[in-house]
Amino acid sequence: MSSEARDAEKVAGVPSDVHQQNQQHQQSPEPHHNDEEPPPNLHPLPPLDTSPRGWLAVCGGFACLFVSFGWITCIGVFQAYYTTHQLRDYSASTIGWIPSVETFMLFLGVPIFGGLFDRLGPTVILIIGTILHVGGLLGVANCRTYGQIFAAQSIVSAMGTGAIFVAGTTAVGTWFHARRGLALGLVSAGSALGAVIGTAVIPVLFDRIGFPWTMRAVALTYFVLLIIAIATTSRRPHAASSSPASFRVSRLVPVSLLQPGPVLTLAIACFFYFLGVFIPYNYLVVEAEDAGDGQHSANNLLVILSATSTVGRVMPGWLGDRYGRFNTTIAFTFFSVFLVFCVWIAAPWKSGRIAFAALYGFGSGTFVSMVPTLIAQVCPDMSKLGLYLGAVYLVIAPSVLIAQPVAGVLADAGDGYRRDHYIWLKVFCALAMAVGIVGFLAARAAYQGHTRKLLKTDRV
Repeated sequence: MSSEARDAEKVAGVPSDVHQQNQQHQQSPEPHHNDEEPPPNLHPLPPLDTSPRGWLAVCGGFACLFVSFGWITCIGVFQAYYTTHQLRDYSASTIGWIPSVETFMLFLGVPIFGGLFDRLGPTVILIIGTILHVGGLLGVANCRTYGQIFAAQSIVSAMGTGAIFVAGTTAVGTWFHARRGLALGLVSAGSALGAVIGTAVIPVLFDRIGFPWTMRAVALTYFVLLIIAIATTSRRPHAASSSPASFRVSRLVPVSLLQPGPVLTLAIACFFYFLGVFIPYNYLVVEAEDAGDGQHSANNLLVILSATSTVGRVMPGWLGDRYGRFNTTIAFTFFSVFLVFCVWIAAPWKSGRIAFAALYGFGSGTFVSMVPTLIAQVCPDMSKLGLYLGAVYLVIAPSVLIAQPVAGVLADAGDGYRRDHYIWLKVFCALAMAVGIVGFLAARAAYQGHTRKLLKTDRV
């Protein structure tokens, strides 16, 4: 194969194992059959996009995202509960570190388990994640002090969600190329459904069966779903062209992959995007309660937001396969920024919050489905997809940790603004995502090879 053809296929996003198959087919002589040496390639690689095992992995990935990102998205209900129950003697900002660190640990787990995924595969990673996540939730059921809850929920359980998220998304990404956006969109719909059910059911269970048994019920439900995920999730085999690289500790923190180019630019864009995108998920309910909407009415905003994000996580993937994944991500991110400025800021009353929750859930759903899809698109070697996924999320993780404390400071700074106490928090949210849009434009230009023309685009 000529160098020009290889370059064209690399730009088109053809996986490396497809190159290897083509080269073997074109260059290898007719195999010599004898009794001592079996002919090579007796077991051809499963097809991309159409393999039943790939679509079965989508089902497993759906379950993985239900119990990992779905759980993380709905943990906002714990802030209000802890404030009036186990941790009522602590300030709201101190309690807020529990969900903040929990989200951070999920993202921090991605580089750790991403490197292990390439070596061990999804099954081992899912077993580890199941033990940590389910075990952590069972531990939370028996916790009484701040330190106990923080360790069980924000550290142990959260690291498990990171392992589960990596296994579900990375395994599915190896099975698809032309339909990768749709496949990962369907997988990410699991997180939206998990968030809807969690935000609607968990507060009701708190009142009916109490906190300990609610946590045990959640742990049992997640355990069943994870057994299904372990049974159905697999990764596509790679062409046996070389022996796997020896394991090194540095693979757990793959900073070396962040070289100038589309991968680093995409990571920086995602940092700013995630700096703002989660703020409405945590502060929309707080704003509604401060405005006197009532706890039940305020919690319904999170249910609405999570419900509409189901469509917002599937549709961008479907559109991305047809019109370009970078193009789709940029369009939906711009729509989210528009909603913050023109709805959340412009209409700080009950009807405005309901409209914003419904529309923002649809627009912001891209943060689960499209980011892994973009990472797979810029990844030059699909056998190292876990490493590249980890490298990008290593950059994202600090933004998730600092976003909520910064938002809290900005919320306090708006106390003197009569019309809307949360005005500066909302402006920060919109500006952070706006910088992310510029980053996505730069990453798209770097991927296409013309870094000085941000607005020039093809179907990428």
